[in-house]
Amino acid sequence: MSDVATGTSIESHLEPYRSELTGYCYRMLGSAFEAEDAVQDTFVRAWRNFERFEGRSALRTWLYRIATNVCLTMLTSAQRRVRPMDLGPAGSGDATHAGEPRPDEIWVGPVPDSRVLPEGSDPAEVIAGRESVRLAFVAALQHLPPRQRSVLILREVLAWSAQEVADLLGTTVASVNSALQRARATLAAADTTADVYRPLDEEQKALLARYVKAFEAYDLTALTTLLHEDATLSMPPLPLWMRGHDDILTWMGGTGCGCRGSRLVPVVASGLPAFGQYRPSLSGSGHDPWALIVLEISGGRIAGVNNFLDTARLFPLFGLPGRLE
Repeated sequence: MSDVATGTSIESHLEPYRSELTGYCYRMLGSAFEAEDAVQDTFVRAWRNFERFEGRSALRTWLYRIATNVCLTMLTSAQRRVRPMDLGPAGSGDATHAGEPRPDEIWVGPVPDSRVLPEGSDPAEVIAGRESVRLAFVAALQHLPPRQRSVLILREVLAWSAQEVADLLGTTVASVNSALQRARATLAAADTTADVYRPLDEEQKALLARYVKAFEAYDLTALTTLLHEDATLSMPPLPLWMRGHDDILTWMGGTGCGCRGSRLVPVVASGLPAFGQYRPSLSGSGHDPWALIVLEISGGRIAGVNNFLDTARLFPLFGLPGRLE
């Protein structure tokens, strides 16, 4: 047995790798919930086989090999996860129905930064980590075949050498470099631009403060000034999405007017500024969960408003209260 197993429990050796492995699996799978399942499966497999781990490779490398195999197996029969914008053209703001909810298994979802970014990282590492879990970037990764996906994440995000990746995947350096080149070409065609959450950036802080003030007051004129002209609004698991000032504000002033009187609680999701949205309760007292709003900011204005409506699962994941009194 490797020396790493002596003196302390196996779990104590595995646990320090949980957040970075969750980040890796989230990028591979596009779902926070599936990522946590994959990491749990990885730890179970590692625990069962720990006595056979002889230290011929680093523990971290061994765990990544297991996690990669788990993810590749999960992706064998899985449908590629998408965003509403991938399903069809933008809808109209005067639509009276957003469509029937689609299954959770088809959507790229948000993840709490605390689950995927190791504690104690220096600020530069935190920013780099946030850039690689942005919704648009993770959605773009889903367009890659699974092995290409793992190559790109290991090489470009985690900075593994081509030889290390080849050893992990049981292939050649030439094959890794070829896969990386094809993956880069695919990602180059995708729009993954969005500013990550920067709590010390005064301009971003001011923009978010104006957004909260305008949304809670439901001042649609003020909201207009914060949005890019071609900003998008989406509402997974509903398929309807909109693009542009007119349609977004028409929707918010019409079918979506139930959001009037909402309160927002700040969080960070997938490296981006986000809010738990609570709408006035139908009971007439307090506010009930309605959506996790994830904002995409570009050039000092809001380019994307992503409203994730699965509050029953997302609010506990993000540590948001079940109700505001």
